[in-house]
Amino acid sequence: MDRFLLMNCFARVVETGSFSAVARELRTSQPSVSRYVAVLEEHLGTRLLHRSTRKLTLTPEGARYYGEVRDILDAVAGAECNARGIDKPKGLLRLACPTSLGRVHLLPCVQALLERYPELEVDLQISDRYVDLVEEGLDLAIRIGHLADSSLRARTIGVSERVCVASPDYLARNGIPHHPKELENHNCVTYMLSAEGDHWPFRDGEVAVNGRFRVNTTDGIFSAAAGGLGIGYGPLWLFEDALSKHQLQLVLEDYVVASSPINVIYSAKRLVPRRAIVFMDFIADEFGRISAMQDGALERLQNLIGHRSKSDAKRNKSIVTRGRMSRT
Repeated sequence: MDRFLLMNCFARVVETGSFSAVARELRTSQPSVSRYVAVLEEHLGTRLLHRSTRKLTLTPEGARYYGEVRDILDAVAGAECNARGIDKPKGLLRLACPTSLGRVHLLPCVQALLERYPELEVDLQISDRYVDLVEEGLDLAIRIGHLADSSLRARTIGVSERVCVASPDYLARNGIPHHPKELENHNCVTYMLSAEGDHWPFRDGEVAVNGRFRVNTTDGIFSAAAGGLGIGYGPLWLFEDALSKHQLQLVLEDYVVASSPINVIYSAKRLVPRRAIVFMDFIADEFGRISAMQDGALERLQNLIGHRSKSDAKRNKSIVTRGRMSRT
């Protein structure tokens, strides 16, 4: 049987998670697709997929084989496009992104991406858990922080400055901390999936914090801080809009640590397909337009908030003065 057909069939089953979906793509029957995968497993002498009535799961051998097969299929597709003089990406792009970054900034870009490249498909996994690109068959992942794994490569698409915030109501009830050590007297919303956890880094070192509320997403930190549950710590781009509207207030901004890079990462050992290169170019351009993801974002926001605060105070004073004059 055609080995290329078997490999393509297996790859698409992994990517769609469905024998039926691949059958529709190949205009054949679901039993035929199942048989193709079985023939491939028999040829290789190993099981590639665990099958159940609810889902398909890659075996460790299947995960490794999928990565290698995906490289082969991408190379063939690239060679065919080059031969035809076509430079448009096609196929399935599989990527992962942290929850808040994905919801707030990446998802709004997806429609424009798909409209620009009509033959491109996107499988986006939004999660704050750590993902292994090779084992999970991902082309790319967006991560915040410096790259430590030498088997990966990174392209920086922005920066992330971390700040402390709280609602005006919380600060009115509990006071404003003027030094990180004063956080021990406050309810701090801690992020359970962070390596830092209950130790927040500041310019002069880490500070142990505690509080009555813990959460496993940065979205939760935002909601808790905005709701007055305590002081939150997270990326400026998450809080920027609420800060500019005075729904949240910066605290301890003179003690922030240096910004961290926002990277798109990919495996150094695998072929980087055209669809991944196109996505990196696209998202670098989109994120480049977001002020909160550029160097100096905190200083610019401070200036903006300060200017608005002065304008509001001046306007309120004028209103009060006019009110007094009208009564005389």
